[in-house]
Order: sequence, then structure tokens, then C-alpha cells
Amino acid sequence: MEFGRYQKAAVKTLQGSGNEQDSVVVPLLGLLGEAGSVATAYKKHLRDGPGRPLGKQQIREELGDVLWYAATLADSFDLDLDDVAAASLEKAKQRWRPSDLEEPLLDEHFPPGEQLPRRAVFTFTPTVRESDGRTVVMLSRDGVPVGDPLTDASAVDDDYRYHDAFHLAHVAVLGWSPVMRSLLRVKRKSAPAIDEAEDGGRAIAIEEGISALVFSYASRHGFFDHLQHVDNELLQTITTMTAHLEVSNCRPADWEQAILTGYRCWRTLTAQNGGTLEINMEERTMRVLPAD
Repeated sequence: MEFGRYQKAAVKTLQGSGNEQDSVVVPLLGLLGEAGSVATAYKKHLRDGPGRPLGKQQIREELGDVLWYAATLADSFDLDLDDVAAASLEKAKQRWRPSDLEEPLLDEHFPPGEQLPRRAVFTFTPTVRESDGRTVVMLSRDGVPVGDPLTDASAVDDDYRYHDAFHLAHVAVLGWSPVMRSLLRVKRKSAPAIDEAEDGGRAIAIEEGISALVFSYASRHGFFDHLQHVDNELLQTITTMTAHLEVSNCRPADWEQAILTGYRCWRTLTAQNGGTLEINMEERTMRVLPAD
């Protein structure tokens, strides 16, 4: 049965009380109650063991009740259940399936001198600054410095001085990084509007803000060590922050891949006190090269 037909049939069986608010409240409370019934059935199965088998018919009935209340609640908000189902599948695809490798890169049609490097090697070299004894990290490419030496910029030693690894992960996985465009001097000046809106100061500040935001989250979650996923709330915040930028074409799954890739390399760099990263935009990968 199609969802649309089911919804129309379900609404015909809705019992009203004459109270207009009941058209929302009753299905809403019913949906909560029936979802709880599904959980309760499984809870009893776990609690009582084999003596209480979880029958397929029972779960079928409980899920049917959940579907009925979802259909009537959708109707209360003038929503079509077919559209709700389609949107749900699209949301799941965006969350769990990274973009196809065949999709063109964001700067594909710009001159080579305005493109992020498709393949490149970057070295992180820590040194102790003589002036104050603080450890700084210098990022370089082919022996040429990229940007200024970085400290943790904090009273706490937390290795944030290696955070350019996160920007490089954005380059490798997302094909995007206003910060690295500026540092590598590949801003798209041939298109002034793009240069201002996508490669300018505001976009740079947003990317730095994302880096700091994710680092704060990561510091409370073991810096993603042994974790395979990032919370949806964090990904949604990033999606909102970048909604007006070209990177909005990337999916939450792409951002998750970029974050986990960046932190995997960051953990290695901090553990071995520096090292060399290799990025490959065509394969959307980044790795720490062997120390030798």
C-alpha cells in the first residue's frame, strides 16, 4: 500500500471529540505512547529471556499503531505522508552516504593557479621558541613555510597548534578551505564575487570557528579516538554555519568523514611530535606518512 492511500484511510478512522486541539494532541500523545509500547515489548523480551519470545506479530501490530498515529499527525499539520517518507530517505542519504567521488571539485573550472592542490605533502615541524620557551609548530610545503608558526593560543597545552591538520582535511575531503586558500595563495581572484564571498575574511572566520567548535567537542569525546561517528547536533550546527557558502553542497556525511580524517591524523601528529601529511583530493583521503 502507498503511504498516501494509507494516510487517507487512516484519517477516516480518527475519532474526534469536537475539540480542535485534539486533532494534534491525541495523535501526538498516541504516537509517543505507541512508540513506548514497541520499546516495552522488547524490554520484556530482554528481561524475561527465552521464556517470553518476541513475536513478529506483536511487533507488527505495535509498529502498525505507530504508523497510524504518524499518518494522522501528519494530516493534522497538512503534510503528505508520501512527502514525509521521501524527505526522510533523503535526509538519511545525506547523513550516511558521502558524495560521489565523480562529482566535480568546487574550483574545477578555475585556472590551475587558483585551485587547491589535488595532491600535496605538508610537514608539521615543532620547535621551542627561544623568546618564551613555548612550543610552536611550523607548517611547510616542499620546504616553504605555509603561514606563521602556531602556538596553542591558550593557557592550556592542548596541541591545538597542530590544528592546520583540520583545514587540510577540509581540503582533502570537502575540496574546501578558505583558510588554506589564503595560506597557499590560491584565492580565486579571477572571479571577484567568489573571491570576496567564498575566499574572503568572513568565510575564513567561519572555517576557523568550525575548527574551534569541533575541537571543543572533541576534547570532551577523547578526540574521536575509537569513535566512528559524530553527533548529528554538531553536524547540523556546521551545516547551519555554512548554509550560505559553496561548501553547503557537501553532505553531513562528508563533514563527518572530514572531521574523523582530520582528527585521526592530528592524533598521530601529536603522538609522534610532528610529521608529514599527504592529501589526495581526487580520492578524498589524507594520511600521515611514515616517519622515515
